[in-house]
Amino acid sequence: MRTILSMMAVLLALSVATAHAATEQQNKMATCNKEATGKKGDERKAFMKDCLSKKPAEDPKPAMNSQQSKMATCNKEATGKKGDERKKFMSECLKAK
Repeated sequence: MRTILSMMAVLLALSVATAHAATEQQNKMATCNKEATGKKGDERKAFMKDCLSKKPAEDPKPAMNSQQSKMATCNKEATGKKGDERKKFMSECLKAK
């Protein structure tokens, strides 16, 4: 039973990933088609080939705000601490920074 559930979970994850990739490609195709309006023949072929082969610009990582930065730093410093000791350390660390 466990094996079947595990396999179903894997298949579901794969189908979601595939659907997402297909949607991205479809969006790219629609965008390139709009931009190719008015082009014909070899000019259109060349444009579409170039447009579809371009990789989308990656979104830069959003800058962490000060609270996120504090939390990340304090988490690194709290490595090895557990339970109440960790809670107390995190509380003091987040107040101090």
